[in-house]
Amino acid sequence: MATSIPIEEVLAAFPFLREAPPEVRRALAREGRAVRLEPGRFICMEGDRCPGLALITAGTARVYKTGESGREITLYRIEPGESCILTATCILGEEPFPAFAVTETPVEAVLIPASVFRRWVEQVAGWREYVFRLMARRLGDVIAVVEEVTFRRLDARLATYLLQALPPEGEAVLHRTHEAIATDLGSAREVVSRLLKDFEHAGAVRLARGAVYVLDVDALREVARRDGRG
Repeated sequence: MATSIPIEEVLAAFPFLREAPPEVRRALAREGRAVRLEPGRFICMEGDRCPGLALITAGTARVYKTGESGREITLYRIEPGESCILTATCILGEEPFPAFAVTETPVEAVLIPASVFRRWVEQVAGWREYVFRLMARRLGDVIAVVEEVTFRRLDARLATYLLQALPPEGEAVLHRTHEAIATDLGSAREVVSRLLKDFEHAGAVRLARGAVYVLDVDALREVARRDGRG
């Protein structure tokens, strides 16, 4: 659903735009399109042409690849104040989108038309710097995924995943299904379920429907430190 541009929300999420020339902010208000998407909506599908770049102001989206077997692996997530760098590279290179991007929560964003995005990259230094910084960070994210999948044991990766996903305060619980965890790790649900059962038998976690309760952080840290090539 499209609505009027929440310009102050955009500037709060993307503060570098406050320093952009006034004509950039005017173009944002004039040519940008505010959208609201429900969870589970595809932003882009593999093979799509990208009509514009979405500036996320609220919510979370996931970018992932799917193998021939149907197994998914998460490349990265897009949070408020971020954009999808694969979309940016597709616009600049005039190439189809090479993955899938789907909303995980309700998402609010402003869609910048491809022609405007290209013009800003050419003419606006602050915008160009933002794109290059985002590109560098996402490249690091994807390299980390490749290293994890290729070189680390799955039990160590799972333990690390649980530790990193814990909320900073409050109850030590991760509200995700085994299927969702397996998707993030690029593994099969059956394998992840077996490892979680092993963790439960060791007293490190307690499993419930759609949730994993962490009982022993030190035990998970010990598993996470295991040699990735073992």
